[in-house]
Amino acid sequence: MTRNIIVTGAAGNLGGAVVEKFKREGYKVIALLQPGKNEEVEEADDSYEVDVAEEAAVEAFVKEYQLQYNDLDALALLVGGFAMGSMEETSKADLDQMIQLNFYSAFHLVKGFLPLMQKQNKGTFLFVGARPALQLVDAAGTFAYAMSKSMVINLAEMVASFTQDTSIRSHVFVPSIIDTPPNRESMPDSDFSKWVRPEEIAEAMHYAVNNDALRNMTFKLYGEV
Repeated sequence: MTRNIIVTGAAGNLGGAVVEKFKREGYKVIALLQPGKNEEVEEADDSYEVDVAEEAAVEAFVKEYQLQYNDLDALALLVGGFAMGSMEETSKADLDQMIQLNFYSAFHLVKGFLPLMQKQNKGTFLFVGARPALQLVDAAGTFAYAMSKSMVINLAEMVASFTQDTSIRSHVFVPSIIDTPPNRESMPDSDFSKWVRPEEIAEAMHYAVNNDALRNMTFKLYGEV
């Protein structure tokens, strides 16, 4: 039986690891890519260019998906962005940008695919949080980022509440610093061995999707940082 997973941000460092892991485990991987960037994900079975932060674009994709595929087993919501700045330094535009990248990129897809999961009475949402959104003492220098990721975590909790009497599950993955080339470049003096690797997050996501006993969990993937 075919198992389908949609991966947003599939061309990113974390996205690539998630695509590779689920493909290796026998899933049909549908990759969502940023329009106009000429991104490619060779391991994916199918790819669509969708601006996931735009409501109309996501609505069109949801309709197309339901025409092409039977059901949906998992939705990995990996699109996001990061920005530094204290509350005093944060403008409305800064906050809007982080909410657009981190919250709306998840919200539109959850809103679009929740009815399908409710109809089939199964499915797993995979959200990506952030440690400053849980440990607010760490949010002082990343106000807009932490605020937007708090909204993502609250969204995951609300979905879990709305679906508590179903077989739908909602998990949140909260990494510290992810070991990616851009992070290494921006923090060259750090001990990279203490960071969490994208492959480790991908493993955790696969484990969560394939263990029905786990319901609405928060996975803190902090490495040694």
